[in-house]
Amino acid sequence: MKNFRMTFLALLFVFVLTACSDDKSSSGSNQTRNESNEKIVLRFATWDSGEALKIQEEIARKFEEKHPFIKVQMEAYGDEFDQKLTAAFGAKNPPDVMYMWNFPAYFQSLEPLENFIKRDPNIDLNDFYQGLFNYSTIYRELYGMPAGFTTRVVYYNKDLFDAAGIPYPKDGWTWDDFKSAAKKLTNPALGHYGFGVRPEPDTYDLQGIVWSNGSSFISEDGQKINGYMNSPETIEAIELFADLTKEKSAVLVGGKNQQSGEEAFKTGRIAMWETGIWPLDEFKKAGVNFGTVEMPAFKGKPVRGVISASAISIAKDSKNKDLAWEFVKFYSSPEAIKMRTADLPVRIRLVKDMKTDQDPLIGPFYKMLERSNATPAYLLAENWDEINRNLSSAINAVMQEQDAEKLLNNVVIDSEKYLGQ
Repeated sequence: MKNFRMTFLALLFVFVLTACSDDKSSSGSNQTRNESNEKIVLRFATWDSGEALKIQEEIARKFEEKHPFIKVQMEAYGDEFDQKLTAAFGAKNPPDVMYMWNFPAYFQSLEPLENFIKRDPNIDLNDFYQGLFNYSTIYRELYGMPAGFTTRVVYYNKDLFDAAGIPYPKDGWTWDDFKSAAKKLTNPALGHYGFGVRPEPDTYDLQGIVWSNGSSFISEDGQKINGYMNSPETIEAIELFADLTKEKSAVLVGGKNQQSGEEAFKTGRIAMWETGIWPLDEFKKAGVNFGTVEMPAFKGKPVRGVISASAISIAKDSKNKDLAWEFVKFYSSPEAIKMRTADLPVRIRLVKDMKTDQDPLIGPFYKMLERSNATPAYLLAENWDEINRNLSSAINAVMQEQDAEKLLNNVVIDSEKYLGQ
Protein backbone atom coordinates (compact mmCIF):
# COMPACT_ATOMS: atom_id res chain seq x y z
CA MET A 1 0.00 0.00 0.00
CA LYS A 2 2.90 2.30 0.94
CA ASN A 3 4.62 1.57 -2.41
CA PHE A 4 1.39 2.38 -4.25
CA ARG A 5 1.12 5.76 -2.44
CA MET A 6 4.74 6.59 -3.30
CA THR A 7 4.19 5.68 -6.93
CA PHE A 8 0.98 7.76 -7.04
CA LEU A 9 2.70 10.81 -5.51
CA ALA A 10 5.56 10.51 -7.98
CA LEU A 11 3.15 10.40 -10.90
CA LEU A 12 1.19 13.35 -9.48
CA PHE A 13 4.44 15.37 -9.17
CA VAL A 14 5.33 14.62 -12.79
CA PHE A 15 1.81 15.61 -13.91
CA VAL A 16 1.98 18.96 -12.05
CA LEU A 17 5.38 19.74 -13.55
CA THR A 18 4.08 18.92 -17.01
CA ALA A 19 0.97 21.06 -16.53
CA CYS A 20 3.07 23.97 -15.29
CA SER A 21 5.37 23.54 -18.26
CA ASP A 22 2.38 23.52 -20.64
CA ASP A 23 0.92 26.63 -19.00
CA LYS A 24 4.21 28.47 -19.36
CA SER A 25 4.51 27.34 -22.97
CA SER A 26 0.95 28.48 -23.76
CA SER A 27 1.45 31.76 -21.95
CA GLY A 28 4.68 32.33 -23.80
CA SER A 29 2.96 31.60 -27.12
CA ASN A 30 0.18 34.14 -26.40
CA GLN A 31 2.71 36.67 -25.25
CA THR A 32 4.71 36.21 -28.43
CA ARG A 33 1.57 36.63 -30.54
CA ASN A 34 0.58 39.80 -28.68
CA GLU A 35 4.08 41.23 -28.82
CA SER A 36 4.25 40.66 -32.57
CA ASN A 37 0.97 42.60 -32.97
CA GLU A 38 -0.35 39.90 -35.27
CA LYS A 39 -3.99 40.66 -36.07
CA ILE A 40 -6.81 38.93 -37.85
CA VAL A 41 -7.69 40.80 -41.03
CA LEU A 42 -11.40 41.28 -41.72
CA ARG A 43 -12.12 42.50 -45.25
CA PHE A 44 -15.07 44.88 -45.79
CA ALA A 45 -16.19 45.79 -49.33
CA THR A 46 -18.26 48.88 -50.07
CA TRP A 47 -19.49 50.78 -53.11
CA ASP A 48 -19.24 54.15 -51.39
CA SER A 49 -16.66 56.87 -51.99
CA GLY A 50 -15.94 60.39 -50.77
CA GLU A 51 -17.42 61.45 -47.44
CA ALA A 52 -19.53 58.30 -47.10
CA LEU A 53 -16.38 56.18 -47.38
CA LYS A 54 -14.60 58.29 -44.75
CA ILE A 55 -17.48 57.63 -42.35
CA GLN A 56 -17.23 53.89 -42.97
CA GLU A 57 -13.50 54.02 -42.33
CA GLU A 58 -14.17 55.75 -39.01
CA ILE A 59 -16.71 53.06 -38.09
CA ALA A 60 -14.05 50.44 -38.87
CA ARG A 61 -11.61 52.23 -36.54
CA LYS A 62 -14.21 52.29 -33.74
CA PHE A 63 -14.77 48.57 -34.22
CA GLU A 64 -11.01 47.94 -34.04
CA GLU A 65 -10.86 49.85 -30.75
CA LYS A 66 -13.38 47.41 -29.30
CA HIS A 67 -11.59 44.42 -30.89
CA PRO A 68 -7.83 45.19 -30.77
CA PHE A 69 -6.91 41.84 -32.33
CA ILE A 70 -8.84 42.64 -35.54
CA LYS A 71 -7.76 44.80 -38.46
CA VAL A 72 -10.59 45.90 -40.79
CA GLN A 73 -9.35 46.16 -44.35
CA MET A 74 -11.58 48.53 -46.34
CA GLU A 75 -12.06 47.64 -50.00
CA ALA A 76 -13.69 50.52 -51.87
CA TYR A 77 -14.93 49.05 -55.16
CA GLY A 78 -16.86 52.17 -56.22
CA ASP A 79 -18.59 51.92 -59.60
CA GLU A 80 -16.95 48.53 -60.22
CA PHE A 81 -18.58 47.03 -57.12
CA ASP A 82 -20.52 44.28 -58.89
CA GLN A 83 -17.70 43.31 -61.24
CA LYS A 84 -15.12 43.07 -58.46
CA LEU A 85 -17.47 41.29 -56.07
CA THR A 86 -18.49 38.75 -58.70
CA ALA A 87 -14.83 38.10 -59.52
CA ALA A 88 -13.99 37.67 -55.82
CA PHE A 89 -16.81 35.17 -55.33
CA GLY A 90 -15.75 33.28 -58.44
CA ALA A 91 -12.18 33.04 -57.17
CA LYS A 92 -13.39 31.81 -53.76
CA ASN A 93 -11.64 34.80 -52.22
CA PRO A 94 -14.45 37.22 -51.32
CA PRO A 95 -14.36 39.95 -48.68
CA ASP A 96 -15.64 38.72 -45.31
CA VAL A 97 -18.28 41.45 -45.07
CA MET A 98 -19.83 43.55 -47.81
CA TYR A 99 -22.53 46.04 -48.68
CA MET A 100 -25.34 44.29 -50.51
CA TRP A 101 -28.56 45.05 -52.35
CA ASN A 102 -28.95 42.56 -55.22
CA PHE A 103 -29.69 39.48 -53.16
CA PRO A 104 -31.13 37.35 -56.00
CA ALA A 105 -27.80 37.64 -57.80
CA TYR A 106 -25.59 36.90 -54.80
CA PHE A 107 -27.51 35.05 -52.08
CA GLN A 108 -25.98 31.65 -52.92
CA SER A 109 -22.58 33.12 -52.07
CA LEU A 110 -23.78 34.65 -48.79
CA GLU A 111 -24.06 33.21 -45.30
CA PRO A 112 -27.60 33.00 -43.84
CA LEU A 113 -27.78 35.05 -40.64
CA GLU A 114 -30.50 33.21 -38.71
CA ASN A 115 -28.12 31.08 -36.62
CA PHE A 116 -26.05 34.10 -35.59
CA ILE A 117 -29.20 35.97 -34.58
CA LYS A 118 -30.66 33.04 -32.63
CA ARG A 119 -27.62 32.64 -30.42
CA ASP A 120 -26.99 36.37 -29.93
CA PRO A 121 -29.07 37.84 -27.08
CA ASN A 122 -27.88 41.37 -27.91
CA ILE A 123 -29.60 41.67 -31.28
CA ASP A 124 -33.25 42.76 -31.36
CA LEU A 125 -34.80 42.41 -34.81
CA ASN A 126 -38.01 44.04 -33.58
CA ASP A 127 -36.13 47.32 -33.23
CA PHE A 128 -35.65 47.48 -37.01
CA TYR A 129 -38.30 48.69 -39.44
CA GLN A 130 -39.74 45.36 -40.54
CA GLY A 131 -40.34 46.26 -44.18
CA LEU A 132 -36.57 46.46 -44.68
CA PHE A 133 -36.17 42.73 -44.08
CA ASN A 134 -38.27 42.04 -47.20
CA TYR A 135 -35.35 43.30 -49.25
CA SER A 136 -32.67 41.02 -47.82
CA THR A 137 -34.70 37.81 -47.47
CA ILE A 138 -34.62 35.12 -50.15
CA TYR A 139 -36.59 31.89 -49.84
CA ARG A 140 -37.34 32.79 -46.20
CA GLU A 141 -33.64 33.07 -45.33
CA LEU A 142 -32.22 36.39 -44.11
CA TYR A 143 -28.93 37.24 -45.81
CA GLY A 144 -28.34 40.83 -44.74
CA MET A 145 -28.87 43.22 -41.84
CA PRO A 146 -30.46 46.55 -42.83
CA ALA A 147 -27.88 49.31 -43.24
CA GLY A 148 -29.60 52.19 -45.00
CA PHE A 149 -32.70 52.99 -46.99
CA THR A 150 -34.72 55.59 -48.76
CA THR A 151 -38.34 55.66 -49.74
CA ARG A 152 -39.65 58.03 -52.42
CA VAL A 153 -41.41 61.33 -51.79
CA VAL A 154 -42.37 64.47 -53.70
CA TYR A 155 -40.12 67.50 -53.31
CA TYR A 156 -41.92 70.80 -53.94
CA ASN A 157 -40.64 74.34 -54.46
CA LYS A 158 -42.40 76.57 -51.94
CA ASP A 159 -41.58 79.79 -53.81
CA LEU A 160 -43.24 78.54 -57.00
CA PHE A 161 -46.29 77.36 -55.06
CA ASP A 162 -46.50 80.78 -53.39
CA ALA A 163 -46.19 82.60 -56.72
CA ALA A 164 -49.03 80.51 -58.16
CA GLY A 165 -51.18 81.01 -55.06
CA ILE A 166 -51.43 77.27 -54.43
CA PRO A 167 -51.42 75.77 -50.91
CA TYR A 168 -48.52 73.45 -50.18
CA PRO A 169 -49.35 69.75 -50.64
CA LYS A 170 -50.07 67.75 -47.51
CA ASP A 171 -49.80 64.06 -46.64
CA GLY A 172 -52.95 62.30 -47.74
CA TRP A 173 -53.22 64.17 -51.04
CA THR A 174 -54.31 62.36 -54.21
CA TRP A 175 -53.06 62.11 -57.76
CA ASP A 176 -55.98 64.33 -58.77
CA ASP A 177 -54.61 66.97 -56.37
CA PHE A 178 -51.15 66.44 -57.85
CA LYS A 179 -52.32 66.84 -61.45
CA SER A 180 -54.35 69.94 -60.59
CA ALA A 181 -51.33 71.55 -58.92
CA ALA A 182 -49.01 70.60 -61.80
CA LYS A 183 -51.32 72.26 -64.30
CA LYS A 184 -51.55 75.50 -62.29
CA LEU A 185 -47.79 75.59 -61.74
CA THR A 186 -47.04 75.32 -65.47
CA ASN A 187 -46.15 78.43 -67.46
CA PRO A 188 -44.30 77.49 -70.68
CA ALA A 189 -43.71 81.16 -71.49
CA LEU A 190 -41.52 81.40 -68.37
CA GLY A 191 -40.08 77.91 -68.83
CA HIS A 192 -41.84 76.69 -65.68
CA TYR A 193 -43.50 73.27 -65.40
CA GLY A 194 -45.36 71.53 -62.64
CA PHE A 195 -43.34 68.33 -62.74
CA GLY A 196 -40.39 66.58 -64.37
CA VAL A 197 -40.88 63.22 -66.08
CA ARG A 198 -38.10 60.76 -66.87
CA PRO A 199 -38.33 59.61 -70.51
CA GLU A 200 -37.01 56.19 -69.45
CA PRO A 201 -38.37 55.62 -65.94
CA ASP A 202 -36.95 52.82 -63.83
CA THR A 203 -39.50 50.01 -63.54
CA TYR A 204 -38.32 49.43 -59.97
CA ASP A 205 -39.30 52.95 -58.93
CA LEU A 206 -42.70 52.69 -60.63
CA GLN A 207 -43.73 49.73 -58.46
CA GLY A 208 -44.82 51.94 -55.56
CA ILE A 209 -47.26 53.78 -57.83
CA VAL A 210 -48.55 50.51 -59.30
CA TRP A 211 -49.01 49.05 -55.79
CA SER A 212 -50.84 52.21 -54.73
CA ASN A 213 -53.38 51.58 -57.47
CA GLY A 214 -54.03 48.08 -56.14
CA SER A 215 -51.99 46.13 -58.68
CA SER A 216 -48.48 44.75 -59.18
CA PHE A 217 -46.16 43.67 -61.96
CA ILE A 218 -46.27 40.06 -60.74
CA SER A 219 -48.22 37.83 -58.36
CA GLU A 220 -46.95 37.43 -54.79
CA ASP A 221 -45.85 33.84 -55.48
CA GLY A 222 -43.85 34.98 -58.52
CA GLN A 223 -45.75 32.64 -60.86
CA LYS A 224 -48.05 34.98 -62.81
CA ILE A 225 -47.75 38.24 -64.70
CA ASN A 226 -50.91 38.00 -66.80
CA GLY A 227 -53.63 39.96 -65.05
CA TYR A 228 -51.01 41.85 -63.04
CA MET A 229 -48.52 43.50 -65.39
CA ASN A 230 -51.26 44.24 -67.93
CA SER A 231 -54.14 44.96 -65.52
CA PRO A 232 -56.19 48.16 -65.97
CA GLU A 233 -54.76 49.45 -62.67
CA THR A 234 -51.17 48.90 -63.82
CA ILE A 235 -51.91 50.56 -67.16
CA GLU A 236 -53.47 53.57 -65.42
CA ALA A 237 -50.47 53.95 -63.10
CA ILE A 238 -47.93 53.79 -65.94
CA GLU A 239 -49.89 56.19 -68.13
CA LEU A 240 -49.99 58.74 -65.32
CA PHE A 241 -46.68 60.46 -66.09
CA ALA A 242 -47.04 60.10 -69.86
CA ASP A 243 -50.37 61.94 -69.62
CA LEU A 244 -48.72 64.80 -67.73
CA THR A 245 -46.27 65.42 -70.56
CA LYS A 246 -49.04 65.04 -73.14
CA GLU A 247 -51.06 67.69 -71.30
CA LYS A 248 -47.96 69.94 -71.05
CA SER A 249 -48.09 69.95 -67.24
CA ALA A 250 -44.69 68.29 -67.12
CA VAL A 251 -41.43 68.42 -69.04
CA LEU A 252 -39.05 65.59 -69.86
CA VAL A 253 -35.84 65.61 -67.80
CA GLY A 254 -32.83 63.34 -67.41
CA GLY A 255 -32.74 62.03 -70.97
CA LYS A 256 -30.13 62.59 -73.67
CA ASN A 257 -29.29 66.30 -73.98
CA GLN A 258 -31.83 67.05 -71.24
CA GLN A 259 -31.32 68.76 -67.90
CA SER A 260 -31.45 66.34 -64.98
CA GLY A 261 -34.47 66.40 -62.70
CA GLU A 262 -32.32 67.58 -59.80
CA GLU A 263 -30.90 70.49 -61.82
CA ALA A 264 -34.34 71.40 -63.14
CA PHE A 265 -35.67 71.51 -59.58
CA LYS A 266 -32.72 73.54 -58.26
CA THR A 267 -33.10 76.15 -61.01
CA GLY A 268 -36.86 76.47 -60.53
CA ARG A 269 -37.73 75.00 -63.91
CA ILE A 270 -39.95 72.35 -62.30
CA ALA A 271 -42.02 72.87 -59.17
CA MET A 272 -42.24 69.21 -58.11
CA TRP A 273 -39.83 66.30 -58.33
CA GLU A 274 -40.29 62.70 -57.20
CA THR A 275 -37.24 60.87 -55.85
CA GLY A 276 -35.46 59.52 -52.75
CA ILE A 277 -33.30 61.08 -50.04
CA TRP A 278 -30.23 61.48 -52.27
CA PRO A 279 -30.57 65.13 -53.44
CA LEU A 280 -31.92 66.57 -50.17
CA ASP A 281 -28.60 68.02 -48.96
CA GLU A 282 -27.84 69.21 -52.49
CA PHE A 283 -31.09 71.20 -52.55
CA LYS A 284 -30.32 72.67 -49.13
CA LYS A 285 -26.85 73.80 -50.23
CA ALA A 286 -28.34 75.35 -53.38
CA GLY A 287 -30.63 77.47 -51.19
CA VAL A 288 -33.86 76.08 -52.61
CA ASN A 289 -36.90 76.89 -50.48
CA PHE A 290 -38.50 73.46 -50.58
CA GLY A 291 -40.56 70.94 -48.68
CA THR A 292 -41.21 67.22 -48.96
CA VAL A 293 -44.48 65.32 -48.83
CA GLU A 294 -45.49 61.68 -49.06
CA MET A 295 -46.48 60.28 -52.44
CA PRO A 296 -50.04 60.96 -53.66
CA ALA A 297 -52.70 58.26 -53.42
CA PHE A 298 -55.22 57.05 -55.95
CA LYS A 299 -58.69 58.08 -54.82
CA GLY A 300 -60.07 55.67 -52.21
CA LYS A 301 -56.88 53.58 -52.09
CA PRO A 302 -54.03 53.58 -49.56
CA VAL A 303 -50.73 54.96 -50.80
CA ARG A 304 -47.90 52.42 -50.88
CA GLY A 305 -44.20 52.83 -51.49
CA VAL A 306 -41.08 51.07 -52.69
CA ILE A 307 -37.80 51.06 -50.77
CA SER A 308 -34.26 51.42 -52.05
CA ALA A 309 -32.39 49.53 -49.34
CA SER A 310 -28.84 48.48 -48.57
CA ALA A 311 -27.71 45.80 -46.16
CA ILE A 312 -24.56 44.29 -44.69
CA SER A 313 -23.86 40.64 -45.51
CA ILE A 314 -21.30 37.92 -44.76
CA ALA A 315 -19.63 35.81 -47.43
CA LYS A 316 -20.29 32.08 -47.24
CA ASP A 317 -16.58 31.48 -47.98
CA SER A 318 -15.38 33.80 -45.22
CA LYS A 319 -12.85 32.14 -42.89
CA ASN A 320 -13.85 34.43 -40.03
CA LYS A 321 -17.65 34.24 -39.96
CA ASP A 322 -18.05 34.75 -36.22
CA LEU A 323 -15.86 37.85 -36.29
CA ALA A 324 -17.65 39.01 -39.43
CA TRP A 325 -20.93 38.76 -37.52
CA GLU A 326 -19.45 40.92 -34.75
CA PHE A 327 -18.69 43.57 -37.36
CA VAL A 328 -22.15 43.30 -38.93
CA LYS A 329 -23.69 43.64 -35.48
CA PHE A 330 -21.58 46.70 -34.68
CA TYR A 331 -22.45 48.26 -38.04
CA SER A 332 -26.11 47.81 -37.09
CA SER A 333 -25.65 49.27 -33.61
CA PRO A 334 -27.00 52.70 -32.57
CA GLU A 335 -23.42 53.94 -32.18
CA ALA A 336 -22.50 53.18 -35.80
CA ILE A 337 -25.88 54.28 -37.17
CA LYS A 338 -25.46 57.71 -35.58
CA MET A 339 -22.14 58.06 -37.40
CA ARG A 340 -23.66 57.26 -40.80
CA THR A 341 -25.11 60.71 -41.48
CA ALA A 342 -25.64 59.92 -45.19
CA ASP A 343 -28.09 57.11 -44.30
CA LEU A 344 -31.56 57.30 -42.82
CA PRO A 345 -31.48 55.43 -39.46
CA VAL A 346 -32.99 51.94 -39.63
CA ARG A 347 -33.66 51.35 -35.91
CA ILE A 348 -37.00 52.42 -34.49
CA ARG A 349 -35.89 53.33 -30.97
CA LEU A 350 -33.01 55.44 -32.27
CA VAL A 351 -35.27 57.30 -34.70
CA LYS A 352 -37.68 58.12 -31.87
CA ASP A 353 -34.86 59.18 -29.51
CA MET A 354 -33.25 61.41 -32.15
CA LYS A 355 -36.69 62.63 -33.33
CA THR A 356 -35.51 62.05 -36.88
CA ASP A 357 -39.02 61.30 -38.07
CA GLN A 358 -40.21 64.68 -36.72
CA ASP A 359 -37.95 66.63 -39.06
CA PRO A 360 -40.37 68.22 -41.59
CA LEU A 361 -38.14 67.27 -44.51
CA ILE A 362 -37.30 63.74 -43.28
CA GLY A 363 -40.64 62.75 -41.76
CA PRO A 364 -42.34 61.90 -45.10
CA PHE A 365 -39.64 59.30 -45.83
CA TYR A 366 -40.56 57.46 -42.63
CA LYS A 367 -44.28 57.81 -43.30
CA MET A 368 -43.68 56.17 -46.67
CA LEU A 369 -41.57 53.49 -44.97
CA GLU A 370 -44.60 52.55 -42.87
CA ARG A 371 -46.50 52.15 -46.14
CA SER A 372 -43.80 50.07 -47.81
CA ASN A 373 -44.37 46.44 -46.92
CA ALA A 374 -44.63 44.83 -50.35
CA THR A 375 -41.91 42.71 -51.93
CA PRO A 376 -40.47 44.04 -55.22
CA ALA A 377 -40.72 41.94 -58.35
CA TYR A 378 -37.01 41.17 -58.67
CA LEU A 379 -37.18 39.26 -55.38
CA LEU A 380 -40.16 37.19 -56.53
CA ALA A 381 -39.08 35.90 -59.95
CA GLU A 382 -35.77 34.15 -60.55
CA ASN A 383 -35.61 35.37 -64.14
CA TRP A 384 -36.90 38.87 -63.49
CA ASP A 385 -34.05 40.47 -65.44
CA GLU A 386 -35.32 38.94 -68.69
CA ILE A 387 -38.91 39.96 -67.97
CA ASN A 388 -37.85 43.43 -66.91
CA ARG A 389 -36.02 44.10 -70.16
CA ASN A 390 -39.31 43.63 -72.02
CA LEU A 391 -41.25 45.66 -69.46
CA SER A 392 -38.75 48.52 -69.51
CA SER A 393 -38.88 48.78 -73.31
CA ALA A 394 -42.67 48.89 -73.21
CA ILE A 395 -42.79 51.60 -70.54
CA ASN A 396 -40.29 53.72 -72.47
CA ALA A 397 -42.60 53.44 -75.48
CA VAL A 398 -45.58 54.49 -73.32
CA MET A 399 -43.64 57.65 -72.41
CA GLN A 400 -43.57 58.35 -76.15
CA GLU A 401 -47.37 58.19 -76.18
CA GLN A 402 -47.69 54.69 -77.61
CA ASP A 403 -50.59 52.40 -76.60
CA ALA A 404 -49.92 51.14 -73.06
CA GLU A 405 -52.51 48.34 -73.09
CA LYS A 406 -51.20 46.84 -76.33
CA LEU A 407 -47.58 47.13 -75.24
CA LEU A 408 -48.11 45.52 -71.84
CA ASN A 409 -50.20 42.70 -73.28
CA ASN A 410 -47.30 41.96 -75.64
CA VAL A 411 -44.84 42.02 -72.72
CA VAL A 412 -46.92 39.38 -70.96
CA ILE A 413 -46.99 37.16 -74.05
CA ASP A 414 -43.25 37.54 -74.62
CA SER A 415 -42.27 37.10 -70.96
CA GLU A 416 -44.41 34.27 -69.57
CA LYS A 417 -41.83 31.75 -70.80
CA TYR A 418 -39.40 33.03 -68.15
CA LEU A 419 -41.68 32.17 -65.23
CA GLY A 420 -41.12 29.02 -63.22
CA GLN A 421 -37.77 28.24 -64.81
